[in-house]
Amino acid sequence: MPRPLARRTLLTAASASGAALALAACSAPGGTAAADRAPAAATPRRGGRLRALFAGGGADETLDPHRVNLFADAARAKALHDKLADWGPDLAAVPRLATGWEPGPGLDVWTVRLREAAFHDGRPVTAADVLYSYRRIADPKRAFRARASLEPIDLAASRAPDPRTVEFRLNRPCAEFPNILAAFGAYIVPEGTEDFRAPVGSGPFSFVSFEPGRALLLRRFDGYWDGAPHVDELEILAAAEESARANALLAGQAEYAHELAPATARAHASGGRIGIVRLRNSAMQGFVMKTDRPPFDDPRVRQAFFHLVDRQELVDGALSGAGEIGNDLFGKGSQYYPAGLPQRTRDLDRARALLREAGAEGLRITLDTSPVAAGLVEAAGILKDQAARAGLTIEVRVGSKDTYWKDILDGGVLASFRSGAMPIESHISQRLLSTSTTNATHWRRPDFDDLYTQAQSTADPVARTALYERMQRRLFEEGGLLVWGFADWIVGHAPRLRGVAADAPANTLDWARFDKVWLA
Repeated sequence: MPRPLARRTLLTAASASGAALALAACSAPGGTAAADRAPAAATPRRGGRLRALFAGGGADETLDPHRVNLFADAARAKALHDKLADWGPDLAAVPRLATGWEPGPGLDVWTVRLREAAFHDGRPVTAADVLYSYRRIADPKRAFRARASLEPIDLAASRAPDPRTVEFRLNRPCAEFPNILAAFGAYIVPEGTEDFRAPVGSGPFSFVSFEPGRALLLRRFDGYWDGAPHVDELEILAAAEESARANALLAGQAEYAHELAPATARAHASGGRIGIVRLRNSAMQGFVMKTDRPPFDDPRVRQAFFHLVDRQELVDGALSGAGEIGNDLFGKGSQYYPAGLPQRTRDLDRARALLREAGAEGLRITLDTSPVAAGLVEAAGILKDQAARAGLTIEVRVGSKDTYWKDILDGGVLASFRSGAMPIESHISQRLLSTSTTNATHWRRPDFDDLYTQAQSTADPVARTALYERMQRRLFEEGGLLVWGFADWIVGHAPRLRGVAADAPANTLDWARFDKVWLA
């Protein structure tokens, strides 16, 4: 088999075609209507190797699906493995390895039926595999991201009445149990699996080889329960720099490039050399403020930052206008999002007054950022200028692309942040509870945890919505997440790659789904 594309090869391609890209950007038309369309429908064709580029995580990358964190991790995991459910384009849970689920009358027992599916080595997927996987994720000695999502399940009491039935017993009633099954990273692996150097899953592709920081090579799994993929092989390549991904695509070294910049999309919207798919409002963009340490342990300083930000300037500058402004809350447009809250606008007088009250005038702060994702460094520079207008001095510190997300989880006080789509309930459970493993703002409030538990136990949707609104209103006033925008996700593809979903926000079922695409 041909060797995977090395990072050096990709960077060489970027250098070779950079001038052409810059020239196209200067002469591109202003409109992007052509960039919003998926490839034209056609009869799927079988065969070929699909090469897909993502921003990688460096030499520390792993194929353990329970350790997924980056979008590249998620793309690899969903190619190799399956979850019981996944999120549809509207962020509602849809069955995958599960054929369905049924609650008991008290919402504290849920019965899940499994479909007939097989692992790559021929073993059937059973209830024992499901319970093993969930118990592994929930192990308190590990820091798996989905652990907080599984917290409502009493895994010691849950059981398998037969090989294709799982009876989940919960610690408390949970009206939104299907979201747990679809949680980010809640993949099912064969019972007893701990070694993921050559992983066995039940996904559409089976393992061939893996070089961390460079490439994962997979082949079609003909026994996949949802139909064998059209392509023979899938190669997921790592290229941290957006220019490397774009130019490797232009040079014919890849057929799919994830997360391209808006300027790239504008440059090639009508040129015909690459296709552009724009996934609307797929990524939340913001800054995290550590609520447990100075200066952001004072809520007045957090509120001052909410007021000093010009969100439209950030969308225009960091996203080149490819998105819309946020209002300091996750999940705009999703269920439980409090759309009735007033839209914050820049109010420098209010920001200065709050800083005076907190004794924080003339504050100097270090802002961590990284080119690990498009727009993060640009947003940091814009915030630095905006803060200066309120009398604050921000020093921008650019961190490693390979370790950035890990570094900012517990380090520093202020950092650039972004997230893909997920239900608001899942966002809260993974990032805002005292036990959440990816709580980058260090927002830990027992009474907030209690409200979440109460909402989960409330069967009436109107009453449950009211509880979520209480939580959201508190985060709006006191939280540590400054959400300035929601970015369009931009995917580039070779013209011969067909079937790329055009309505699949990041983290949803059809995003980065390579079993349904084909090479014409």
